[in-house]
Amino acid sequence: MNAPNHDEFSDAPARPSSLLDLFLSFQSMALQGFGGVLTIVQRVLCEQKRWLTQTEFAELWAVSQVLPGPNVVNLGIILGDRYFGFRGAVVALAGLFTAPLFLVSTLAVLYSQFANVAVVTGAVKGMGAVAAGMIGAVGLKLLPTVRSNPIGVPVFTITALVTFSMVALLRVPLVWVILGVGIPAVLWTYRQLSQLQKRGAQ
Repeated sequence: MNAPNHDEFSDAPARPSSLLDLFLSFQSMALQGFGGVLTIVQRVLCEQKRWLTQTEFAELWAVSQVLPGPNVVNLGIILGDRYFGFRGAVVALAGLFTAPLFLVSTLAVLYSQFANVAVVTGAVKGMGAVAAGMIGAVGLKLLPTVRSNPIGVPVFTITALVTFSMVALLRVPLVWVILGVGIPAVLWTYRQLSQLQKRGAQ
């Protein structure tokens, strides 16, 4: 698969300079992702590297969440393929796993030895709270992209509230949330895009 020209699919002003740049960037994000990688990925890709606009990131992250597997892995594969084809997908995946694999394996061994220590237990709970705050902060940062999304602010708001209620309050399995909320949202957005295209053709 040949990677498309960057200007054909993105308004972002930059792109990875090489496969090595792609590898090192994703490895750096993986190593920084303690307590939640979402905020790190968003900051690096949109604000530091500027490989994606905020709108593109929100859209690709949404796709990555729906696909099976870890979100950041799906995003890395998509982004690597965009710029360098199959080789880019493999390199981005390798960047995400190479160094963290050894680090996490070491930490897992240490944690199994000290999991019952009060300090360790408190630290893990503290990291969970920090992760929740970081994810919430990124969500607020990406909120302005809704204005330019064809789904529309009212439908987006209803969809977000229903999704939150199903996941956080009712504990509905994700597959039913995707079928019950995701599919109608996709169909509505498709309808809106079709109408925009018709208006543009007139």
